[in-house]
Amino acid sequence: MATVSRCPLGIPFHSKGRKVDTSTSQFLLHVDLSTVSMCPRSASKGLNGRVYAQVDNDDCYWEEVPTPILDTVENPLCLKNLSLKELKQLAVEIRSDLSSIMSGTQISLKESMAMVELTVAMHHVFHAPVDKILWDVGDQTYAHKIITGRRSLMKTMRQKNGLSGFTSRFESEYDAFGAGHGCNSISAGLGMAVARDIKGRRERVVAVISNWTTMAGQVYEAMSNAGYLDSNMVVILNDSRHSLLPKLEEGPKTSVNALSSTLSKLQSSKSFRRFREAAKGVTKRIGRGMHELAAKVDEYARGMIGPLGSTLFEELGLYYIGPVDGHNIEDLVCVLQEVASLDSMGPVLVHVITDEDQGDENSQKSDTTDRQKDDSVGSELFNNAVQPRTYGDCFAETLIAEAEKDKDIVVVHAGMVMEPSLELFQEKFPDRFFNVGMAEQHAVTFASGLSCGGLKPFCIIPSSFLQRAYDQVVHDVDQQKIPVRFVITSAGLVGSDGPLQCGAFDITFMSCLPNMIVMAPSDEVELMHMVATATHINDQPVCFRYPRGALAEKGLTVGSGIPIKIGKGRVLIEGKDVALLGYGSMVQNCIKAHSLLAKLGIEVTVADARFCKPLDIKLLRQLCKHHTFLITVEEGSIGGFGSHVAQFIALDGLLDGRIKWRPIALPDSYIEHASPNEQLDQAGLTGHHIAATALSLLGRTREALQFMCS
Repeated sequence: MATVSRCPLGIPFHSKGRKVDTSTSQFLLHVDLSTVSMCPRSASKGLNGRVYAQVDNDDCYWEEVPTPILDTVENPLCLKNLSLKELKQLAVEIRSDLSSIMSGTQISLKESMAMVELTVAMHHVFHAPVDKILWDVGDQTYAHKIITGRRSLMKTMRQKNGLSGFTSRFESEYDAFGAGHGCNSISAGLGMAVARDIKGRRERVVAVISNWTTMAGQVYEAMSNAGYLDSNMVVILNDSRHSLLPKLEEGPKTSVNALSSTLSKLQSSKSFRRFREAAKGVTKRIGRGMHELAAKVDEYARGMIGPLGSTLFEELGLYYIGPVDGHNIEDLVCVLQEVASLDSMGPVLVHVITDEDQGDENSQKSDTTDRQKDDSVGSELFNNAVQPRTYGDCFAETLIAEAEKDKDIVVVHAGMVMEPSLELFQEKFPDRFFNVGMAEQHAVTFASGLSCGGLKPFCIIPSSFLQRAYDQVVHDVDQQKIPVRFVITSAGLVGSDGPLQCGAFDITFMSCLPNMIVMAPSDEVELMHMVATATHINDQPVCFRYPRGALAEKGLTVGSGIPIKIGKGRVLIEGKDVALLGYGSMVQNCIKAHSLLAKLGIEVTVADARFCKPLDIKLLRQLCKHHTFLITVEEGSIGGFGSHVAQFIALDGLLDGRIKWRPIALPDSYIEHASPNEQLDQAGLTGHHIAATALSLLGRTREALQFMCS
């Protein structure tokens, strides 16, 4: 009989990598991080509180890979005495370990695989957590997590009570700032650098950005301010040689060769920088004209030896170094050591070229489909061979049908990752599809301009990313009453992406705008009708939201919808005891609550509000007149649909009568990453929770408690 060993979390695994029957259907593993000793695979260093990991498989599989150097790395301090040869081997082991740990998950490793050498070099040169390392994109930080004491918990990533898929100040002292939404690292890093200078400290600040986030305006605002303030900080541009914009890929790509490597080392050297600063001082003393001439010559010369676009960073006030091969440990360490040794030299940008195809065959196979699976609809949906249809699929097919009839329909898409279904529209109407990347503010105003030009723009932005563009929604669309059609994706809870990409607030911040029509479909048929409704609204802005995840499948062929009368809801099920008024996808959970209550002999009315603004006043009066209890249900924050209902029934005097109203909404807190069902249960939005609320109102508290505990 073969020997059974223990993997880091205490789950048995076979030493040869074969499956071992755990004999139980579920493990609940409790790691008290305050008591764990600092063994090579310990997770205590840099972590706060406790972490619980849940494994929902009957069998556990863990491929043991020899990692002799990585096994000695308890924290970044262990990298300080490693030779260049050992650092190179460490990078190989981290890449292998990442692939082994994450095998069998739907988490994309491409970006983190590309960042392994750069991550190793940064932690070898800089002294985190005293030195602050900030990231823009969470998907690039997995090697960072391994090095900073979280290796044994990587298998729990994006699971309930496990590691976050992003950096988190609550998770580790090595995570200087929360990352994952993109474009914030330079701004936050500059703030830390200025605070350091005011406080008289000497720690270094390193902000890592990627070419994915360089399309966001905040990056350039931060660079410009950094150049003006001239605070000492390092910006590392991870250039993976591609962009969200296909046309940019057709242009020449920056190459790294022996000459550019030598020049990068020269640019970063202390003597060269001091010579350059001294030369500037001399020309200033000679006269202003000579200084301006010398500055132009310097800019021209650096433009000649640097890649295309390098002078842009110089114009913004950042000293440009690069390009540097992001997979050459020797060059990375050399450049970063020189940069780290510079004092009072202002902000520096190091341009690093990386390749996302680095790694083993498994990582290369993950490709963009894994990223789309994880980001666009949630990895939880891809455990089965047959992929369920999503709201995004239904929307894209319906919009294509509408666009075939109406030549004025165009699409503006903003965000990091585009839903695969939208590629169908892009392929069919390439001249009517505009993907602007992570430039949400531009997307909104651009769509407004398209509308002013006589077109019918559908501006598609995930809920949490639309928050960035709210000023433009107010000033460039709603105040001017311009008919932009906002399609708000990833609305509500988003599973493994946790609070960072949770669409909790769009109902609230869109419905308070005077000219905005706000609606939400309860199923794919309603979504089809709302696309048609939005197409026919030409005198004011309109928005509708839909969640990630599978449809309430009805097996209907998607085609052209029928426009809905603005502000018109509908009654789905007639009852008399309690009225459930659902908004959007929560209508389905109201129907589930109806089924549960029907078994107890309770007759419940289920209504689909459809619109948050304008409300169906006639429907609300009808529900209040014929029922004693009214419960509103929404997958949004406080201040949304329920608040609009409360405002109306209070002003209309309906609350002065017999009606008793209760709202069910997302709690006033951030819900951490977990599966969608676990998040709904934590939020109190399941059919059982809705039924329990109804039972409580009816005075049947014991039965309500049973529903809550079931």
